[in-house]
Amino acid sequence: MIHLDDPADPRLADYTGLTDVALRRVREPAEGLFIAESSQVIRRALRAGHRPRSLLVAPRWLPDLTDVLGACDAAGAPVYVAEEPVLEAITGFHVHRGAIASMHRPTPPPLQDVLDGARTVAVLEDLVDHTNVGACFRSAAGLGVDAVLVTPRCADPLYRRSIRVSMGTVFQVPWTRIPAWPHGLTTLRDAGFHTAALALSEDSVALEDFAAHRPDRLALILGTEGDGLAPATTTAADTVVRIPMDGGVDSLNVAAASAVAFWAVGRGVPRPR
Repeated sequence: MIHLDDPADPRLADYTGLTDVALRRVREPAEGLFIAESSQVIRRALRAGHRPRSLLVAPRWLPDLTDVLGACDAAGAPVYVAEEPVLEAITGFHVHRGAIASMHRPTPPPLQDVLDGARTVAVLEDLVDHTNVGACFRSAAGLGVDAVLVTPRCADPLYRRSIRVSMGTVFQVPWTRIPAWPHGLTTLRDAGFHTAALALSEDSVALEDFAAHRPDRLALILGTEGDGLAPATTTAADTVVRIPMDGGVDSLNVAAASAVAFWAVGRGVPRPR
């Protein structure tokens, strides 16, 4: 346990500039780390087998973190203790969630490993908002989705905001990046998945009708916040599915749409207890 009072201490490099999204999304994968924020999220990461690089905490939170401190000790990870104004100077925001941990970033698993045994898969195409990515993961974890695939241009599920919004469920849902999108649709089809694009089109099928006769193995594809799915994706998908709307509203935010769609297609799928 190392007490620090200098925000410029080089040992704190993992935690500097956390509010600079452009910088962090380049730095963290390149340096092999991700940031877990709040005691609950850190505990979820540890339970999932992720290894801490270090822990940064204010003194008043130490009594509530004995299990986390023990995990850091077992991993040989230093615990940096600093008063809250120093933490704010380091990170760029007021730290009020107990602690922040720098974790070793895992190598994404092979696509086939993620697909093996899965019946329902979500594909997030080019989502750029980390909040939406995290919300989709939380819905996937809670509503029976077996795995999540993210396209090459999709925001990082292990970015701090994504992890926080997901409440750490990004650690429990198997996921990886699917290469060469939308050519990856062929890979999914070859693996036995029916590909369903959530979009508006003249030949789309209402979600409740599709869910009533859902294929055994299903890949449900959700598109970016602005334009939705790329035309090449909807054209190549096996089915285009829409959520029927009222009140002159044509669609939902992608995070809300994911929850509705995951619930609908998961109702008839037996879930392990």
